[in-house]
Order: sequence, then C-alpha cells, then structure tokens
Amino acid sequence: MSEWKSTLDEAVSQRHLSEEARNNIELYLQGTASPVGEQAIRELIEAGEWQEIDDRFYKTLAFGTGGLRGRTVGKIITKAEQGEGGPLERPEFPCAGTASMNFFNLRRAMIGMVQYLKKNASTEGKPAIVIGHDSRHFSKDFAEACATVCTDHGCDAYLFQGPRATPQVSFAIRELRADAGVVLTASHNPSHDNGFKAYFSDGGQIIEPHASKIIKEVNALESESYQALPEAEQGELKILGAEMDRVYMDRLRSVLLRPNLLEGKAAKVVYTNLHGTGGVIIVPMLRELGFEVITVPEQDEPDGRFPTVASPNPENAPTLAMGIALAEKVGADAVIGTDPDCDRMGVAVRNCEGKMELLTGNQIGSLMGWYRIKTMFDLGWLTESNRSRAVTVKTLVTTPLQDAVAAKYGIGVVNTLTGFKYIGEKLEKYEKAIPENKKGDYRNLSEEESRKLRLEYSKFFVFGGEESYGYLGSDFVRDKDGNASAVMFAELAAYAMSKGTTITGLRDRVWQEYGVHLEMGTNLVMEGAEGARKIAALVKSYSEHPPERIDGVACVRVRDYAQGGFYDEEGDELPAAAMLIVDLEDGRTFAIRPSGTEPKIKYYLFGKGDQREAVQKSLDSLWSDLEKDAHQRMS
Repeated sequence: MSEWKSTLDEAVSQRHLSEEARNNIELYLQGTASPVGEQAIRELIEAGEWQEIDDRFYKTLAFGTGGLRGRTVGKIITKAEQGEGGPLERPEFPCAGTASMNFFNLRRAMIGMVQYLKKNASTEGKPAIVIGHDSRHFSKDFAEACATVCTDHGCDAYLFQGPRATPQVSFAIRELRADAGVVLTASHNPSHDNGFKAYFSDGGQIIEPHASKIIKEVNALESESYQALPEAEQGELKILGAEMDRVYMDRLRSVLLRPNLLEGKAAKVVYTNLHGTGGVIIVPMLRELGFEVITVPEQDEPDGRFPTVASPNPENAPTLAMGIALAEKVGADAVIGTDPDCDRMGVAVRNCEGKMELLTGNQIGSLMGWYRIKTMFDLGWLTESNRSRAVTVKTLVTTPLQDAVAAKYGIGVVNTLTGFKYIGEKLEKYEKAIPENKKGDYRNLSEEESRKLRLEYSKFFVFGGEESYGYLGSDFVRDKDGNASAVMFAELAAYAMSKGTTITGLRDRVWQEYGVHLEMGTNLVMEGAEGARKIAALVKSYSEHPPERIDGVACVRVRDYAQGGFYDEEGDELPAAAMLIVDLEDGRTFAIRPSGTEPKIKYYLFGKGDQREAVQKSLDSLWSDLEKDAHQRMS
C-alpha cells in the first residue's frame, strides 16, 4: 500500500478518485484474504482506470431493501481476476472492491450475522441457519463459504444441494425452526451482479431492530479472516434436497381456493425459468395440478450468464419473447416466466382476440387479489361479520385499483414502504397477535385452522403484493413467492376458462366496474460512483424543491417520506425513506424513489379514467414532462 500511497493521493487531488475510495482501498487490502485482490488493484492503477477503481471502492456494501447487492464481475476484468477462468465463462475470482460482492464483504456479513445470532438466538443450543443460492456467477461458491463460516463459528447450517428459489429458503426457515437464513442472489439484476439476502427466524427479511445491529457487528470487522472454533464445538452441515422440495410443494397446494376448477380441461402453458431456479418446483407442480406445461428448452438450464436475454427480469417484454414465440407455435394459453431466484413472476396471456398480450405487475396482482377476495366471500370464509379482520397488504407504489377492490368488499388495506420485507413484517405482527394459549405451534396448523384463528383474534392476510411482479397469497412463506404465484395464476386462468372468457376479459370486467386504472413504471439509470452521486443529488433536489406544476397541472399534495412522521392504516409509523409521492389536480399521481438494489432512480405513474387510450396518453405526457424536469434538475 505504501508504494501506491502517493499515486492514490495524486489521483484524489486530481479528482480522478474520491477520498472515500482511497480510504476503502486501504481497508480492503488490510482485511481481504483474496489471493488476487492486491494484484487486481495494481493492474487497474497502472492502467489508469480510475473510474473503475472509484466504482469498486466508493462505498462499502450495506443492507438495503434486498440485503447486500453489487457487482461480482467488474466492468473491467483484470488478468488477476480472470485467472484460469471459472464455469460458464466467468472469471476465476470475484472482483476486488468494498462496493463489490466478493468474499471480503460476504464473509464479514456472515460473521457479523452469526455473532449477532449467537447473542440473540431464540432457541436453545446451536443456532441454525438455512442457506440457499440461485444460478448466478459465484452463487454456489458464496453459499458454501457462508455454510463454512456458520459451522466454523458453532452454528448448524442447512444448505440446499443446488439452486433453489428464494421463497423456499423463507419456507425452510419456518419449517425447520431455524434462527435465520441467507440466499445468495441478486434477484432480477444483470448477470454481473450478485447479493446476500438475509432472513430472520420468522422467515421474513431482516428488518429493524435486527438489521442495524447486524450491520454494527459487520462494520466492526476489518477482516474476512477468522479463527474457527475447535472441531468439537463446531456446527453441523446438513444438506437439503428433494425431501424439502416435496414438503414445500405439498404446502403450496393450500394456496388454491377452488381446486376443483383445475379438474376440467387442461390449459396449455409455456413456462421459462430464464436460466434460474423456478423450474425445480413450478414445472412439476403445474403438471401435478393437471396443466400441460411446455418449457423453453434454450432457457431451461441454470446459467449465470443468462445468455438468451438482455435482462433476466420478467417485467421486461423482450425477456419473455422466446416464451411468447413458443406459445404461438404450440397454441398455448399463457406464458409464465420467473426471475433467477423465482420470487417474481411475469405473464403473457392470450387475449379475447386470440393474440398474446403481456400483463403488467399491477394487473397481475390486481386480478389475483380480486379473485381471491371475491372467492373467499363466495366460499363463506369471509362474511359481513368477520370481513373487518381481513386485510390485503401492498406497497405505496402499487396500483390504487387494489385499494378500490378491497374497499368494495369491505376489507382492510395496509400500504407499506417499498420492499416485501415490510409485508413480511405485517404477517409476523398478525401471527403474534394471536393469544399463545390459542395458537399452540402455529407453524403446524393447516391453512384452515390458522385462518380461523386470525379471523377471530388477529388479522387474516388475504393477499399481498407489489407492482414489481411480486405476490403472496398465504403466510407460510414470508417473502414474495414466484412458485405460489404460478399456482395462484393457474387457478385464475382456470376460473376465466370456466366463465367462458380470458384473463384479459376478466381484467376488462374489473376495469368496467372500478374504472380503467393504468400505471407506468420507468427509471433513469446512473451507474457507478458518479451515478450514485447524481442519484443522491437528484433525490435531494426533489426533497428540497418538490415540483409545483408538472405537465401543465398543479401539484396539490406532496408527501415526502424522507421527512418521517407518516403512519400506515393500522397506525404503525413508517420508517423514513427517500420517496416522494405527488398528487396532481387532475387526479394523476406519481412517485419517485431511488432503487435500493440497482443504480437507478425509479418513477411510478398512476392514472384512472373511462378510456384506456386516453389514460395511457395522459401517463405518456406526464412521463415526458417528468423526464424533462429531471434532466433540468441535474444540469
């Protein structure tokens, strides 16, 4: 480091490198065990790649809405990192950097989490941690490293034997009564990213007060190296495989409300897991339910390159193009796609004109929520006398159509901040509200038994979701679940068929009753250290100088959640968050927030009217003016 000091100081003085990056390089070199980290940095310095260095070291990773997440493959791959190469054309080693997803950050995060659990575990004996991973570059290596950290520190580790969906880890934590869980995934991010997603004993993502305390443990660590406990004090490694898959699949059946709907004519479905984990459960599950499932062969195999798509995100239309082409060829009724860790689901359906049409995340969630609420009343589960205890939970940036449907049926709605962890937090609250002498071992109860308890003593969760293609219809998983979403969507499709219509036909009927609700989700991408600074400056601009007039219309209400002091419908205070929601005088609304997992600032636009074309035109116009305003703020 000493031989580089003057070079780094000069780069800082010339503003080629931030001072934070220079300090983080020192932190990294003192604490990494990487055999190539120092050489990788040397290569970048000698090549004068200051932007790459700044991008890798401008910050240290910290828990966000998705845990740790960052690049594991650099924009520039050094010779040291490439080494002899790894599987599927990846480098041999993850990229060096404190802002990167590598073993330096991974092991520190895992050690900090284990240390916290050993101080705060709710169970006697050795704490137990469930560990899963998706198909991304280094995911398997990272998962095995996490398992080793666990056992070396005296914790038992339940490690899935191969790539598995994120919701399976949430389920396994609850099923095995584990103290925590970890998934190595970057969800729907580009192939160069990876991440560390952490869960607590309830199966939900780690939230406060645990999150900040774990971060405190992590930040106190200056090195990824540690001294393992004596062998006699170490934990045990246990492998999870087909047996746990079966337990999970059997429980998934309980999300069906009218299983008899699936006993008629079998629908033909094209499914793609987009080179990820969803095929492990969804394909056999739908076939067991009687569906004819055809997969996209080019996208069947787990592959961290995601070679057939520009982005493995099922909300992007091109991502489902191969599935749609296959559906046209074989005459399928629908296309279902899930992201690499199978917590998000996107669909395309054959509309009333016989053409394949993509549905938005808001439309998918609204239709499944509407069907589930309606059907629970039809079945007599929900009644005039108990509906006040039924609730749907959604995020503030999810369509208000779901609020309207719930209001029509007289059930509650709770709007949370963005991040499914806040929906999981509500589910834990509802479980805890049931008297201990009534619920016994809650996790052993059937869906019918737990529903009756919640309706009598607490709140019964009917459905939950967010606009970003994540949904949940039960509480035995505490995160969005692409597997369960596929099952719920299959029932919705069977219901439409039983009524002689299509999914889009149902959507049009809902619009006819509640008004045409349309939404637009878009973003401005700003990568790297400089991009992060631009995003922060733009967020600050919106907070300090909120818009007064957009698209020629007055802004009549501005809610700046960064200021705090906001409460949800149940009276629970929302944490302060960098998000602005603005209502326009003509009824349109938009929200702005920086992504917690990607280098972008996100915009959510909402409109309602009688005619689809007119509403869409109004949203297009709104975005055009918002985009112009954003660039003016950045100039």
